[in-house]
Amino acid sequence: MEQIIFGSLLISVLHAMIPNHWLPVLAIGRKESWSLQEITRVTFLSGSAHALSTVLIGLLLGVAGVKMHARWEGYFHLFAPVTLIVIGVYFVYQHYRHRHFHLHQYIDPNRSKNKVIMALVIAMFLSPCMEIEAFFLMAGSHGWWLIGFLAVMYCVVSVAGMVAWVRLAYKGLLKLNWHKLEHSAGIITGITLIITGIISFYIY
Repeated sequence: MEQIIFGSLLISVLHAMIPNHWLPVLAIGRKESWSLQEITRVTFLSGSAHALSTVLIGLLLGVAGVKMHARWEGYFHLFAPVTLIVIGVYFVYQHYRHRHFHLHQYIDPNRSKNKVIMALVIAMFLSPCMEIEAFFLMAGSHGWWLIGFLAVMYCVVSVAGMVAWVRLAYKGLLKLNWHKLEHSAGIITGITLIITGIISFYIY
């Protein structure tokens, strides 16, 4: 159970740090001369939409995990770690194919402010974080309390992290190579999932 919580927390923190979901909000906000309060509000709204769609899928997988554990308890301790490793390998593979999510591709900054905000929220809702979904599946073997805990933790860490990073970046307190960090997201996530899956074989 501890590796599920730790792995989920690590993915949530990494997810909030990687700028491909919140940096475009900052870029559009600066271009449109939005205040820090407006950028913070839009980041919170779009981040919440993103977290909501992720958790909805996670809850469905949690239900599947509960049922699978009840039916195939003797095999679930193998199935769950293998799932993590397979997903991790997929993300590493996608990294080297250079397929990344870019929020700004879906946004037309020439629209009115309300339409831009709505487009940001919709785009984020339609791009759930698939990296964490396997942890919801694994949590099903420990009951609904762990599924609920992961859902709350993911929402709080992800949304709070996005808001914190965008505010720091707005104030010029962050001096990082955002492009490089964004394009490293897949391999960082993939390796995290693979390591968590391997560890799960021994302590699940």
